[in-house]
Amino acid sequence: MKTLRRTVLATAAALMLGTVGSAFAQDIKPRLIRFGYGLAEQSNQGRAVKMFAEQVEKASGGKMRVRAIGAAALGPDTQMQQALIGGAQEMMVGSTATLVGITKEMALWDTPFLFNNAKEADAVLDGPVGQKVMDKLQDKGLVGLVYWENGFRNLTNTKRPVTRVEDLEGIKLRVMQNPVYLDSFKLMGANAIPLPFSELFTALETKTVDGQENPFNTILSSKFFEVQKYLTVTNHVYSPWIVLVSKKWWDGLSKDEQKVLLDAARASREFERRDTREEAGRALAELKTKGMQINELPPAEVARMRDKLTRVNAMIATNVGMELWQETQTTLTRLRSGK
Repeated sequence: MKTLRRTVLATAAALMLGTVGSAFAQDIKPRLIRFGYGLAEQSNQGRAVKMFAEQVEKASGGKMRVRAIGAAALGPDTQMQQALIGGAQEMMVGSTATLVGITKEMALWDTPFLFNNAKEADAVLDGPVGQKVMDKLQDKGLVGLVYWENGFRNLTNTKRPVTRVEDLEGIKLRVMQNPVYLDSFKLMGANAIPLPFSELFTALETKTVDGQENPFNTILSSKFFEVQKYLTVTNHVYSPWIVLVSKKWWDGLSKDEQKVLLDAARASREFERRDTREEAGRALAELKTKGMQINELPPAEVARMRDKLTRVNAMIATNVGMELWQETQTTLTRLRSGK
């Protein structure tokens, strides 16, 4: 009888523990990652964030889930950067140009006409130079995972076609909150006005500014064609995006969790660049059908732009450090020689 009672009690205890364990397991929630970005969900940026989120959930077996929050709902890049530094937000993707106030080496990517094509950009960004610049963020409370492509930037405005440098004279041009962009366009005669991207469409609509500069994809996805008439193909700057993580949050992850995020970021980089480049060609054609008047800046005028910006390049070299500047130029020379 005693043996039977012990067996019954043991079984009951096991069932109770099993119930508690089951309830505890149900209480364990997946790690939620708030991932902020500036563009619309239907943009190339939005598609890449969605792909990243799918990769993370799959690789973690559902233990990590990304909540994608677009259209600058968490604020402009600068606000999200501070939220990451403080640990109030986990991830974001945004322009490298808005990081210059945090890490001066990021100004390297603002160099006018630095890259001749996307192949050069990929090689430098994904190589030792790009990694060195990204690593500087960790001292400031941010972890850079990968660079995505925003693309080569081009000009739009409502005043006139820009066929020569002098046509920029007096145009109120929105630029990013970045000293290189401000100085560059002031040197070319424009009235450069810094504004967050989230305020740009309204500023164009109300004619607070006359124009702006962004890649074709962003001009299309943000519907700037509704408030802009002229588009000039200048390719004046190659603009990267960077996927960022809060270092405060990152340091609390396991090595396996960090690997899931890094692997997903690298997969999303390849997806995003391919998607962005395919879309860019379609975007330019579609902007034409939307009624924008499109012209390409003649090579002679591009050369004049370069000449006007020599002082800006010298300033960038000084700010980022001559060693980093020379390493970048040496890398580009080697790439262009085919070595």
